[in-house]
Amino acid sequence: MGAMSDVVKHESGDVSVRKARILLYSDDRNVREKVRFAVGPTTHGQPIEWTETATHAAVTERLDNGTFDLVILDGEAAKVGGMAVARQMKHELYACPPILLLVGRPGDAWLATWSEADAAVSHPLDPFVVRDAVDSFFAPATA
Repeated sequence: MGAMSDVVKHESGDVSVRKARILLYSDDRNVREKVRFAVGPTTHGQPIEWTETATHAAVTERLDNGTFDLVILDGEAAKVGGMAVARQMKHELYACPPILLLVGRPGDAWLATWSEADAAVSHPLDPFVVRDAVDSFFAPATA
């Protein structure tokens, strides 16, 4: 699932690299920080534009008013967990962006399947695993 076009040409003739837009949902600021730190500022040469949310209502509002290349949801978020949000997105959004789900432990992988998430990473978050998971969504298509 690569991004549509990594390069954008402006009317002035300038060429710039298209940003990878990622929506990150967790009610825990530390989890959001760990994910951002693990992924870093770029993926496959694209700078990342992060949008962080801490509530289900904020996720819904951002998805209604913006376009994202990837959504990362914390399955351990309080009140409305990422698994429920993922399932809702898959059923309600016509053009649903890919979803990476952060699950509580490796044994919760079946819940990620139920939620229809495209991929899952378990807590404790290994920075290398998180980075590889995010990069996989932005990898250039192979012939």
